[in-house]
Amino acid sequence: MPSNPVATLNSLLRSTSIIDNDEILKAANAAIKENKADFSSHHARLVALLKLDRFDDALRALDEGGDKLSSACALEKAYALYKTGKLDEATQVLKSSGRNERSFRHVAAQVAYRAERYREAKKLYQSLLDGDSGEEENDIGINMAAADAQAEWQGLPLWSTPPEEQNFDTFELCYNAACACIARGSFDIAAKLLQKAKTLCDNSDDLSDEEKKSEMRPILSQQAYVYARQGREKEAMDLYQLLGSIEDADPDFNIIARNNRTVIEAPNENPYMVQRKVASWVISEKNAKLFKYQADILAHNVNVVDLAAHKTRGVAERTDKLLRSTFSPSATFSLTSAAAANAAAETIGKQGKEVLRKLADLSQKRPHDVGLALTIVQYRTEQGQNGAALAALQALLDRLDQADDENVKDVRFSPGIVSLAVALMRAEGRHNSAKNELTKAAQHWRDRPAGDASSVLREAGIELLRSSNPADLELAGSAFEKLFAECQGSHIAAAGLVASLAPTDPEKIKKHVSELPPVESLITTVDVETLIESGVASAPRAQAAASATKRPAQDEGADRAANKKPRRRKLPKNYVEGKTPDPERWLPLRDRSTYRPKGKKGKKKAAESTQGGVVKEEETLELVGGGGVKVERAPAAAGNKKKKKGKK
Repeated sequence: MPSNPVATLNSLLRSTSIIDNDEILKAANAAIKENKADFSSHHARLVALLKLDRFDDALRALDEGGDKLSSACALEKAYALYKTGKLDEATQVLKSSGRNERSFRHVAAQVAYRAERYREAKKLYQSLLDGDSGEEENDIGINMAAADAQAEWQGLPLWSTPPEEQNFDTFELCYNAACACIARGSFDIAAKLLQKAKTLCDNSDDLSDEEKKSEMRPILSQQAYVYARQGREKEAMDLYQLLGSIEDADPDFNIIARNNRTVIEAPNENPYMVQRKVASWVISEKNAKLFKYQADILAHNVNVVDLAAHKTRGVAERTDKLLRSTFSPSATFSLTSAAAANAAAETIGKQGKEVLRKLADLSQKRPHDVGLALTIVQYRTEQGQNGAALAALQALLDRLDQADDENVKDVRFSPGIVSLAVALMRAEGRHNSAKNELTKAAQHWRDRPAGDASSVLREAGIELLRSSNPADLELAGSAFEKLFAECQGSHIAAAGLVASLAPTDPEKIKKHVSELPPVESLITTVDVETLIESGVASAPRAQAAASATKRPAQDEGADRAANKKPRRRKLPKNYVEGKTPDPERWLPLRDRSTYRPKGKKGKKKAAESTQGGVVKEEETLELVGGGGVKVERAPAAAGNKKKKKGKK
């Protein structure tokens, strides 16, 4: 007689030995087949599927179990959605459950991390750390460091203490700190931290040889990336050779490592072979769980490789489809990169003015395309036409200013666009325009969540501090207050607050003065005596090059006669000392007494000009409209001249 499936399932669940999830799944399916309304059987099947990493099947099991199972198993459902990449749905399930247990906060933190909401993730991890963390303290600290490192790629400094100033005792923390330094561009510090992480991982007693090999892969890959960015390409390739085959690695690690290695090898390989190689492994991107900045860079590299292989039609169609799907202006890397690739595909083979005409035609079709406008600016600057580049950028800004949508305004005052406009204005000597641009950006972000626009508020506040206008100082104070509220512990924000509020509200800065580091800590490495001996450094003046060719003014008390160079007198070649010079030497040659004309015409002219010669008679002919012309009168006919014979 066969046993009861429900009893069998309950027996497996009560077993104290090692749980076999496959056996539990078989028993749960048999119990559900026997009684579809049995809630415990559905729940057991769901948990078994999750532990077997069959997350899609788990979601289907939730649908089969009905609303009762979905509402009762909100944690399991959110976790399954998180593992399948449905982050928005997982967030909605967690919020609608209204539960704040420790397990729910763990899943919520993981969902926020994968959704790239790093501030929210760190806040959730901090709440877990502040509670009864127990044995989870180390893992939570590592996850917080990972969130801090990823936030650096968004321009959000979340580290309470800079990574280079901390003493890490685990390889995970060293690795996360190195990743944060890479995002900042501090490759020398990142190289030291990665080497320390490599040593700590190799000396760990808690890991087996297989686990060490698995943990060492991302460390070596990051080391190779750092070496490549430092120009040490041979050492980077040696590390990739040390990695060996990575076919069995995670899809996301696999595709990132292959991409970085291809970037190093591509300049020395045939572009068509590079394109075939990239096309072979880029297919695995669908299975990889890349962060947005990684996926954007990969898509950009694919476009570049295809353009190098002259697959311009495919690039143009692919990027045009992506740009048409976006109806509002955007300053994201994915769209600006796609616009640049589209412009390159449309203008390939053209030169000079033909390129500008084609870009102008594209700009008329897509007037709010930020990436296209930046491409035109880049082309103009490469031609040395900074004025034309600034005009093209200003035309885009004017079009964005006319929009009433707040999202468009955020794009208009995004950090990259504002910094580019300020740089071009300063290059053209338009410092007041640059200040006005920063002022408008500060006014825009003062009443909005700054996020990655904190750099704009910082630069605007520093620029406004140079002004003596109370309104500018007030705006600078507002900008630094915003920065201080969003970036707790920022010494720059605290210093800006003190500098901006000191002239108008000294009482308000007392609480911020304590936030500043002591002066002694800032000057401990300064050698005062060396600075005094070196003298005062002065910045070169703007007109230094123009005034370099001018003669400096002489001192009033100097003896000018002593410094004056004697003038060299020039004498004629036939000069004889003591001989009296010719008194007629200043007269023209024809007026001298020794002048003798040559030829018949010369002698006749000389005879006519002598005294007693024939006087020429002249008369004036009047012109219509006034005025006249003097002409010589013809001489009278001689009396003995014969008359012409008339006809008889």
